[in-house]
Amino acid sequence: MKVLIVLLVSACSSFGSTTPSIPGDNSHYVKGVSRYIWMPDGNGVPHLVDLKAEGHPVDPKTGAKNEYRLFTRFNQYNYQVLEFNNTNSVRNSNYNPNKPITVIVHGFNSDGDASVNQMVRNALMHVDFYNVIVLDWSKSLSILYPVSVEAVPSTGEYLGKFLEWLIDNFGGDWSKVHLIGHSLGAHVVGNAGRAVGGRVARITGLDPAGPEFGGSSHALNTADAQYVECIHTDGGLLGIYDPICTSNFYPNGGRNPQPGCLLSTCSHSRSYEFLSATIRYNRFIGIRCADVDELKNNLCNGGELHMGNTQFSKEGYV
Repeated sequence: MKVLIVLLVSACSSFGSTTPSIPGDNSHYVKGVSRYIWMPDGNGVPHLVDLKAEGHPVDPKTGAKNEYRLFTRFNQYNYQVLEFNNTNSVRNSNYNPNKPITVIVHGFNSDGDASVNQMVRNALMHVDFYNVIVLDWSKSLSILYPVSVEAVPSTGEYLGKFLEWLIDNFGGDWSKVHLIGHSLGAHVVGNAGRAVGGRVARITGLDPAGPEFGGSSHALNTADAQYVECIHTDGGLLGIYDPICTSNFYPNGGRNPQPGCLLSTCSHSRSYEFLSATIRYNRFIGIRCADVDELKNNLCNGGELHMGNTQFSKEGYV
């Protein structure tokens, strides 16, 4: 059963092939029609993207290029690289199998230093000891968005294989594994969860990328983990508006503009800012909606549900 939740959270026209002129402004965008859209890089700077660009076929093993960066309270700002199938890289690291594993995955035109990684990592370190693994998949990304979309399944599959190898050989608890992905990264973690048979305890999709993922079999879905939540902040533009997760949170209606934002690219980034706040303080509580119409008309009056946080038990979510 999918759940829709609306929150009110505060925080500081061209069509087809016509090129939009205002950086970050996606008011022109029409799903399935528009060729161009503005997308932010890892630092929130908008770049114009051609959704119809053609490139070379993606190597199905492109996920082998993934880099896994470990952060703990002993090395909060200086990562240690965990190399898939390299036992010494883990033995010589601060990995602790008795602590939860949280993986953070950036989106398009980003890398391991993207703002989402830094903000969520620091929030986690603020509250407890975690094995925070930042996935840098920039070597599989292309400046061509459609090519990057094709790299998502392999990137997620290899992330899943890496987690299986890590836990099988060095210990860890699947019931304490939390995968967090922003934009394209949300679909990466979905594919990772699928690769390990849904054993992951929790997945959080931060405004999952919309272009090229409507109805896609590679999109994040409810079966990818024991609990799958989405935080929609730019639905219908850079993000998916449909309730694709088990619990779907729509802060301020889930669309652009979010508070403090004028542009779609800003609203798209609000998702990880909201998550970081919930990790630190866990004060964002949504009201359950019966359906999308109730959500759109701000008529939700059901039960309450916590957005974000770091809980793993079912009791922690409600």
